[in-house]
Amino acid sequence: MSLERACATAAHWTEQQYHAILHPREGDPHRLVIVAEALPRELSGASLNAIAEIGGFLVAQQLPPEWELENIVVAPTARRIGLGMRLIQALLVKARETNSEAVYLEVRESNTAARSLYEKAGFALTGRRKSYYSNPPEDAVLYRLRLP
Repeated sequence: MSLERACATAAHWTEQQYHAILHPREGDPHRLVIVAEALPRELSGASLNAIAEIGGFLVAQQLPPEWELENIVVAPTARRIGLGMRLIQALLVKARETNSEAVYLEVRESNTAARSLYEKAGFALTGRRKSYYSNPPEDAVLYRLRLP
């Protein structure tokens, strides 16, 4: 929760929503949670015994034959080192393992860093939802990646 709250562009969910994702009940949607560890920058050259911190996480929901990337968060101290791309690649591996056809997502139009990451990962712009977000009001940009 604290990592997500430290990232203004992340989808902000309640503690109850995270609890439901991490402790699903029968009949709940199938979700995938991937957590990545990253060493703090000041420890990156230190001993291998250094304690790692959570560098980021991803939450996706399987909606056969597709997956929806619901949330991805990378800690400010772990950005620009490829962690976001590794999280997306791990989701794509799972999507291929489940013989899925595509992965899709939506993102705030102003979130240029995330949009650049998604485009670099191969996602294609497919549309927009006018005034989808609130606080502040903003369009959602839709992306989809077809899987071979």
